[in-house]
Amino acid sequence: MRQIERGFEAVIFLSRWLLAPFLVGLVLCLFLLIYRFFGDFYGLAIRLPAMSWHELIVGVLNMIDIALTANLVLIVVFSGYENFIHKVEDQSSWPEGLTAIDFGVLKQRLMGSIAVIAAVDALAWYLDLEKLSDTSKLGWAIGFPLMFVVAMLMLAIADRLARHDHKPD
Repeated sequence: MRQIERGFEAVIFLSRWLLAPFLVGLVLCLFLLIYRFFGDFYGLAIRLPAMSWHELIVGVLNMIDIALTANLVLIVVFSGYENFIHKVEDQSSWPEGLTAIDFGVLKQRLMGSIAVIAAVDALAWYLDLEKLSDTSKLGWAIGFPLMFVVAMLMLAIADRLARHDHKPD
């Protein structure tokens, strides 16, 4: 019976490597984001003489969205690798924000990144307000990042309470 238990534990432990293809796929998605970023940059550069400053700002905000999404992908890749697949031994050359990311920090970073991306989109909507016929969508564009901010605050409070409960007196 003990041998079956050890075999089962070994299978469960080795199954963490099933996450690796997902992480490789996310890294490859970074190339897609780079392609889109420079495609948008080229489009902005070509249309620049005929653009209003509002159109330029909205184009730049869209590029900021792409950069923030790339940051979000890297956070997921590094934390997924570090937490599930293999502990990285020499992290001296790694940026501090990519090492020792526990689930509480990961949740906060993910929610924060999504809230910032949604806020940038809301700003782009606001700047294009005169072009939009349906301003009720602006309410949704503003409410969406606010929902993530509220959720992020609730997660932070829950994490803080959980850490406080586990501290020795």
